[in-house]
Amino acid sequence: MAVSAPDRMRDSERTRADILDVATDEFATNGYSGARVDEIAARTRTTKRMIYYYFGGKEQLYLAVLERAYAEIRAAERTVDVDQLDPVAAIRRLAEVTFDHHEAHPAFIKLVGVENAQQAQHMSHVARLVDLNSSAVDLLSNALQRGQHDGTFRSDVDALDVHMMISAFCFFRVANRHTFGALFDRDLLDPASREHYRSMLGEMVIGYLRRSS
Repeated sequence: MAVSAPDRMRDSERTRADILDVATDEFATNGYSGARVDEIAARTRTTKRMIYYYFGGKEQLYLAVLERAYAEIRAAERTVDVDQLDPVAAIRRLAEVTFDHHEAHPAFIKLVGVENAQQAQHMSHVARLVDLNSSAVDLLSNALQRGQHDGTFRSDVDALDVHMMISAFCFFRVANRHTFGALFDRDLLDPASREHYRSMLGEMVIGYLRRSS
């Protein structure tokens, strides 16, 4: 029986997603240089030749992994209806989304570390990644400007500052879990401390943004 075009498309999408899942783990675990396309092929229901058919090569596959990883967190942020929240609640909720996402996706943290170790040489010339990530700043800018307009927030801060502040806390908590634990005997991902750190993030960001009396 002939396979219909929609079935072939679904099979293609499943195969592509399967490759990206395995490639994400491979690049996150072994870095760009250490990752092997042969290993990715061996762990998927496809071949190295088919991986090149779908993605074009190792670098293109790596960029596709990065693009999907960033697209996932940007999609999570877009679930926040910023326009329907007051500025304080909007900023706090966006910070919580980043907190939750980074904790749930340690591979994302590793991938960002890999690309930083490569001095962003792969992603820096890919315009679609820059465009994709601009939405994070746009959402924060919306809430920040409304808070500045009504006098809730100080005027000398921009959205990129806020994005950096949120990202720094959330990234550190996951990326430095083991070294921090070895030095200070505290597990930053201990479930018992989760709500403490989640609340701490919101208070830190909002406290910084509020106008002094």
